[in-house]
Amino acid sequence: MEKIILKRGKEESLDRFHPWVFSGAISSPTDAIEEGDVVEVVTSDGRLIGRGHYQIGSIMVRMLTFDDAPIDDEFFASRLRQALGLRKVLGLARPDNNAYRLVHGEGDFMPGLIVDIYGDTAVMQAHSPGMHFSRDIIARQLVSLPGLGVSNVYYKSETTLPYKAELDPHNDYIIGGFSTNVAVENGLKFHIDWLKGQKTGFFVDQRDNRQLLRSLSHGRNVLNMFCYTGGFSVYALAGGARAVTSVDSSAKAIQLTQANIDINFDDASHHRAVAEDAFKYLDAMEPGAHDLIILDPPAFAKHRGAIRNALRGYQRLNYAALKKIARGGILFTFSCSQAISREQFRLAVFSAAAQSRRKVRILHQLTQPADHPVNIYHPEGEYLKGLVLYVE
Repeated sequence: MEKIILKRGKEESLDRFHPWVFSGAISSPTDAIEEGDVVEVVTSDGRLIGRGHYQIGSIMVRMLTFDDAPIDDEFFASRLRQALGLRKVLGLARPDNNAYRLVHGEGDFMPGLIVDIYGDTAVMQAHSPGMHFSRDIIARQLVSLPGLGVSNVYYKSETTLPYKAELDPHNDYIIGGFSTNVAVENGLKFHIDWLKGQKTGFFVDQRDNRQLLRSLSHGRNVLNMFCYTGGFSVYALAGGARAVTSVDSSAKAIQLTQANIDINFDDASHHRAVAEDAFKYLDAMEPGAHDLIILDPPAFAKHRGAIRNALRGYQRLNYAALKKIARGGILFTFSCSQAISREQFRLAVFSAAAQSRRKVRILHQLTQPADHPVNIYHPEGEYLKGLVLYVE
């Protein structure tokens, strides 16, 4: 096994269990190491810190273990058992809820790996070459994991792996095949498009926030911007909303939204789906037309270089909604940009509120659910930020 030798003093963050080794911390040559190899990480005086997956880039090693444990089939089996154990503690796997995240990268001590469960299908994404090369081992462990009930494993990593690695991944079933794409979340049914949809096919990270919306929707006229597959819209209708309008720039997303409405409600005549740009729709909207608005846009900043423009975008979007929302309205607003901090997002929304000159109060401060845990030694794992505002 190849060794990564650190520069003197560069082990401090690793001794605090941060799971990344940056290129600037490495003193030894790496020419003989292949992308995805398991390497030993040692200090300048030869002390073993642990083992991880090597890759080319600013993050050169993602730590899998901080001891001398082998990275073999039993390693992945043990990590998956621990991950499922946590989800069982959380009460997520039950008859009225079979959609949840089983593995959340560093939050489940498997950096570079995402696994979402939709009924009897696991959708796996690799974000590192090491996890890409381990995909068959992981798939076998998933279908044999007691209590999980998975018989199909779909691999979906064409857009998530580092392009410089030249791995040429193909989205396909590793084990099993298509059975059904309908999953259940809090008693509501959803078509999950893991073949062509975004991420793993559904945004399971908004489950708790959708449930909160459900409790606040009764009798309200709801506008769901960037609706994607209509998750918030379905919950709003289930909560007794008077009317719901779903807006997305993608006609395909609007079709998926309508399909999810139809599978849950015999009569959804009070729902309307519109394929339109969000900013154009808000600009043209009559003031006071909606008294509950959801803003859940895609990531405005995918890297730190885009932060300034992203913050302007969040401010502009929230200002448009705050200007148009009815008196006594409720605004759910989110950022899923990992590069944007909670404080930066809150400041952007504050600036929008001040610009609108409305009286605004914070009712809830939201984040990702417990099946997207944040490793306490890896605060970068917190990415979803949300506010629920009351607008007088």
